[in-house]
Amino acid sequence: MTVAHHPADSERALVAVRGEALLTHTVRGLLGTPEIDLVAVAAPERCARFFSEALPQSERCRVLSTASLRDAFAEIAPKLSPDSTILVHDALRAFTPQQTIRLVLNALAAGAERVVPVLPMSDTVKTTDAAGVITATVDRDGLRSAQTPIGYSLSAFRSALSGSTLSGSTDPGLADAAGATTVPGDPDAMRVASAFELTLAEALVAGGDREDPL
Repeated sequence: MTVAHHPADSERALVAVRGEALLTHTVRGLLGTPEIDLVAVAAPERCARFFSEALPQSERCRVLSTASLRDAFAEIAPKLSPDSTILVHDALRAFTPQQTIRLVLNALAAGAERVVPVLPMSDTVKTTDAAGVITATVDRDGLRSAQTPIGYSLSAFRSALSGSTLSGSTDPGLADAAGATTVPGDPDAMRVASAFELTLAEALVAGGDREDPL
């Protein structure tokens, strides 16, 4: 099993939480899953050295000097077997629980082509017109917020790369998730991108109540 680890907002991935970069926490969590045989970190050239320094020492982890998921995949593709599966994970979701990763892997093993962890939408969602005036309330019963890692069969990943913005350096895998199987996400898998979320992450690590790797 191979993980293509594609960080969004590269410099933010180096922000420290309790003395270690978000990227360090993220990769450590992925390496804690024995079924993952490679964590490939796609890094813009300007960040490659800093990313390398932040990574845990492991033969199962390497930095690819590219911000393109397409280019990163091209580099590791020759080593993949036909039954390989791919996980695309956001470096800023540094505290995704092992259970969430395992749910994605299990769904892929059961035959799903694409798998997305999701959470029910808790906020009230409104639509507005061009002037910013509220026009309606959206029924949130069927709404979900998507998280990562997003799982793919090898064929589904190749298809996604050929037909969507997966090939770029934007939010990995979320450009077109229509038709994907969903599994329960987790509040701890938040994207640490604001000062408030950074404070939450500090408290999460300080609490020491995160689950051990499975």
